[in-house]
Amino acid sequence: MTDVTVVEPSTEQQGRQLWLTLLALSMAGMVVSVQQTVVIPLLPRLMATFGVSVSEVTWVFTASLLAAAVATPLLSRLGDMYGKKRMILFTVGLLVLGSVVCALSGSLPVLITGRALQGASSALIPLAIGMIRDSFPRTRVMMAIGVVSATMGVGGSLGMIVTGLIADLTPSHHPVFWITAAIAVIAMALIAVSTRESGNRVGGRPDLIGAVLLSAWLICLMLGLSKGNDWGWGSGRVLGLFAAAAVCCAVWVFSQLRLRAPMVRLQLLVGRYSLQANLASMLLGFAMFGSFALVSSFIQTPSSAGYGFGGSVLDVGLYALPSTVTMLGASFMAGRLSTRLGPAYSLALGAALCAAGFGWFTLFNDSVLHLIGSNALQGLGFGVGFAALGALAVQHVPMDQSGIASGINSLVRSIGGSVSGAATAALLTSITIAGTSVPSRRAYVLSFAIITASAVGSAVVALVSGMMAREVPGVG
Repeated sequence: MTDVTVVEPSTEQQGRQLWLTLLALSMAGMVVSVQQTVVIPLLPRLMATFGVSVSEVTWVFTASLLAAAVATPLLSRLGDMYGKKRMILFTVGLLVLGSVVCALSGSLPVLITGRALQGASSALIPLAIGMIRDSFPRTRVMMAIGVVSATMGVGGSLGMIVTGLIADLTPSHHPVFWITAAIAVIAMALIAVSTRESGNRVGGRPDLIGAVLLSAWLICLMLGLSKGNDWGWGSGRVLGLFAAAAVCCAVWVFSQLRLRAPMVRLQLLVGRYSLQANLASMLLGFAMFGSFALVSSFIQTPSSAGYGFGGSVLDVGLYALPSTVTMLGASFMAGRLSTRLGPAYSLALGAALCAAGFGWFTLFNDSVLHLIGSNALQGLGFGVGFAALGALAVQHVPMDQSGIASGINSLVRSIGGSVSGAATAALLTSITIAGTSVPSRRAYVLSFAIITASAVGSAVVALVSGMMAREVPGVG
């Protein structure tokens, strides 16, 4: 007989493997974040292309967030059941498919369908965080989660820059999506060769009924918000949509409480530690996604309206550069900061910086310099805040539930972003310059004030969370 010697990988090889895994997950996370904002600078152009209103074209953005809200907890659960690497590859595949559909779209409904497929890929972020927690040494978990989480903001800013560069060369929206498809294919290949399956798999079945009910009440809620101005807030159709949303939500909650393996474990949604993390996430998501759309529209408003900068789609991307730079810088120090302060206090600091940036532009919005300064401050806050949020979401949950816990946190963040997009679009549509359909400056100021208050709320919730838990730095 021949003896077989099994050679264990050296510490150096293990370290190299971990860095490759982090690189692959970070790139994939950035591509997913790019798709979330890549259409924002194009919204005014799409209105003209398809001949639709602000509230209608906003669905190009909102559809992605709605799909993310539904797909994230479902795919996170499937990741815990069947393997996170397998589901990460599946989510990136959805991004490729959605990008191709958008690139071939010739009508608004087809474009919205493609955007929904793209949005489902947002489940990658919690899946990646779960994989990190499964495979990285405890001492490096904070740092790795911080880097991947920070790609959400950096990718969001890069998405607007890429769109601006492409839109400056062609009036068509199609090339932007061919680019996201190509980058997603590269990310998929990198994940396939650079990551390994890790963690224990749990049993159970996917809760498809829960996914349908969640979709139903979110769509009814968003449709009611977006059509309130057109149909009348007291009309039977709008009130009916809100009533349907309430009923579907109640049935969804009942189903989640009754099932042995629900789509969303409500104790991870409203438990002692998770409630604060999820509420802070929802408020910060409301502020972040709402600000992206508002700033883009404000920049492109002609100065003849009495405000705005009359900028191009490219200008929207260029003005986002300060945010990208500060966010990228913050991502490198966010993990160390969370280790020193603890995730809750780090999140409170990040959200406070975001609120300061939003408040700045709420009060002073007549100069490009104010916009640049505000964006730089927001970028710093989002870089610190989202990195801490990723760690806070899984800090107090068992290892085998890290994927679904992070998924639920992403779910509420997407819900916050969806509500923000619909609510701010309703404000811009309802408060206009006399005799025109152009939003007034007061509509923007009010919208930015609401977003500022949301960021302040996120900071307060995070601060209270840290105080209540008497937080000890590190990931549990």
